Amino acid sequence: MALIPPPGSPAERAPRTDARIDRDLRDLAETVDEEAFVKRLLTTTVDRALSWARTGSMWPATFGLACCAIEMMHVATPRYDIARFGAEVFRASPRQADLLIVSGRVSQKMAPVLRRIYDQMLEPKWVISMGACATSGGVFNNYAILQGVDKIVPVDVYVPGCPPRPEGLLEGLLVLQNKISGGGQPSSVDLMRERNMPTPDQAAARAAALCDAAAKR
Repeated sequence: MALIPPPGSPAERAPRTDARIDRDLRDLAETVDEEAFVKRLLTTTVDRALSWARTGSMWPATFGLACCAIEMMHVATPRYDIARFGAEVFRASPRQADLLIVSGRVSQKMAPVLRRIYDQMLEPKWVISMGACATSGGVFNNYAILQGVDKIVPVDVYVPGCPPRPEGLLEGLLVLQNKISGGGQPSSVDLMRERNMPTPDQAAARAAALCDAAAKR
């Protein structure tokens, strides 16, 4: 155990020849070939480093709508252990989540609630559409069910199935992480502009205008 010398006493250091002292990095560099040393170096850009870090700390929102939510809960169990991929922290607050997994059918009454939760999430954020009902309405081809969640929020990855197995959701998460860390996935706001969808700022301004118009009446 190392002891701290009393104040005022000279600090004694062990000689460099002591076997208990690690070799200095300069001494190590003399024994390592320069080519082998270069192979151990890793260079990247700041954007790629940030994208790589985000893939290992994704926090999904606690949001389930129908039977697909049971399969989403299953991935957090020890059998599948989504914690291996750095996405085990399910958050009940959208302000602390960056991944929205839409699992289940989306009714017309639930659509504005889902959009509000999405708008409250901080950038950068991503969306996974889990199951046939969230992707295209599934077997519910009627006026009460939204025929695709991509009509109200931009979707990054679609997971097919009715319902998809937990392995399918894990594969969707891996595909999303590959897109984020590889070429750099654009933010949802950029995707919304490409698809001519109203951005959160535009939606908030429109809601405020509607409220003012209703108050004047």
